[in-house]
Amino acid sequence: MTKRDRINDRILQILSAEGRISNLELADRVGLSASACLRRVTALEREGVIAGYRAVLDPAARGVGFIAYVTVGLNEHTKAAQEAFEKAVATAPEVRECHNITGNREYLLRIEAGGLADYKRFHTDVLGTLPQVSAITSYVVMGSPKDERA
Repeated sequence: MTKRDRINDRILQILSAEGRISNLELADRVGLSASACLRRVTALEREGVIAGYRAVLDPAARGVGFIAYVTVGLNEHTKAAQEAFEKAVATAPEVRECHNITGNREYLLRIEAGGLADYKRFHTDVLGTLPQVSAITSYVVMGSPKDERA
């Protein structure tokens, strides 16, 4: 397992903000030779510390004008109910994230839709039709002054 040290932490910090940085630039910024830096990055990838690289998309440029976080309560606390709910939301394109959480609700969803009418359709025609769902609470995002998801 790759050791956790100041240089690896710096590599991860830079890559999480600038995933397309060249190895040469990354090496320069962390104070390593290009080959030593590449060995560290490769080891971090191989061990799963770096799980992948992705593009950060602008929701507005993709036609997303409505974002909400939604808590969902289930009417049964069984494995079968959870699996059925998770399977249903996995196929819904509006659901960008699904988290099984603790507290008085079982799930927290991050929903992206074109607008309020699109969200209402999703709320009614998707979440509202799932037999496992007993409660839905929506929290509409009005702004995101800090968002470090990639």
